[in-house]
Amino acid sequence: MPAGYETFAHKADVGVRGFGASLEEALEGAALALTSVVAEPGRVRQVQSRAVSLEEQDPELLLYSWLSEVVRLMDTERMLFSGFEVHLDGPRLRAELWGEPLDIARHEPVVEVKAATFEELSVSRDAGGTWTAQAVVDV
Repeated sequence: MPAGYETFAHKADVGVRGFGASLEEALEGAALALTSVVAEPGRVRQVQSRAVSLEEQDPELLLYSWLSEVVRLMDTERMLFSGFEVHLDGPRLRAELWGEPLDIARHEPVVEVKAATFEELSVSRDAGGTWTAQAVVDV
C-alpha cells in the first residue's frame, strides 16, 4: 500500500490511521488524517512551518506524543497543517509541519480535536513491509 491515511469511526470519537513504506511515512499519514478530521487537507495552504522534536523509546508512545504535539500546535497557534516531514533517529523524532492559520470561512472546520488518546493506539508493520500508525482522537 502506498503512503496515505484514513479515518475510522469509533464510538463518539474518530480514529486516525497513517500508512507508509516507512514508520516516518506512517506518522506523516496519521498527522494528515488528524487534519482531515477537522477540515479538508487540500484547503490548507502550506505557507508557514513549525518544527517539532520529541523522544520516546516506545513506538506507540512516540505516535501518541506526535499526535498530541500536532493537536497542541493546532490549538495554541490556531493553525491547520497539511504538510508533514518526519525524520526518525532511533527514539528521536524531528519533524517539520507546514500549514496556515485557521480561516473558518475557507477551511470550514467540522469539529475540534481535543486530544490524542491511548484508545486503539498501535504501530505495526505487516508482512509486505507496510507500516501502520493509528490512534483514536477525542473530538
